[in-house]
Amino acid sequence: MATMVEQMLARHPRDTDAAMTLALREVMQEIALAGLNRGGFFGKAAFYGGTCLRVFYGLPRFSEDLDFSLLKTDREFSLRPYLKVLQNEFAAFGFEVEVVEKQKTATSDIASAFLKKSSSIYDLEVSGKKTLKIKIEVDIDPPQGFSTEPKLLIQPYSFYVSCFSLPDLFAGKMHALLFRKWKNRVNGRDWFDFEWYIRQGTPLNLPHLVERARQSGHWQGEDMTPQQFMELLRARIQSLDVDSVRLEVSRFVRETDQLQIWSRDYFMQLAELLHYSNE
Repeated sequence: MATMVEQMLARHPRDTDAAMTLALREVMQEIALAGLNRGGFFGKAAFYGGTCLRVFYGLPRFSEDLDFSLLKTDREFSLRPYLKVLQNEFAAFGFEVEVVEKQKTATSDIASAFLKKSSSIYDLEVSGKKTLKIKIEVDIDPPQGFSTEPKLLIQPYSFYVSCFSLPDLFAGKMHALLFRKWKNRVNGRDWFDFEWYIRQGTPLNLPHLVERARQSGHWQGEDMTPQQFMELLRARIQSLDVDSVRLEVSRFVRETDQLQIWSRDYFMQLAELLHYSNE
């Protein structure tokens, strides 16, 4: 199995210690997906978020977490039945992994766990003794109105992962971009992804965004018109601290020169290129 892990690592840049750490983390993410698949997880859940975009749709930035959504609400859902198979999957590839279920301190629609790499035969390829960690989150009460599609992953072996479709992923991203609260911090990754969706020509599933906004308490109306959405987006752009979002995302991308064009006016012009999945 060591040879397979080396093959997986070879697909990623490893020219610096930081790049090697990212490569190891990405390999761990793919092994985690394999373990969840082996445990039957994708019969009741789908993959979404930044890591889904990177692994299956070619988003050119790194993403730290594995985000999933149940296909239908199950407030009794637990990751516990899948934790042992995850440990076994990592063990088969030479990783000793401690799987810790996160104890919730308040009612939440997110079930979480952490995969902590305590030791592996690949530690020698990483300077220092930094613990690599993958956070897994599962939305147990998902907003409806989304569709999924099977996407093929061929390493560490061939299997299919149920993923949100791109218009629905775009809707989730725009919900985060418009309504995410980060206290005094900003999330440049939201704006990087927004730019990427526009450049890909991805249509936005506005009804699914409305379902998310209604569930999160950010929208009380029955429907949201494209005009209302654009008003929200323009207001968000007008309040944007471009320097801060550029700085935040820079550690997640290799080619930071592409961020220099960012400005409020640039994002306004991107917004004008947006179209919808029902058009």
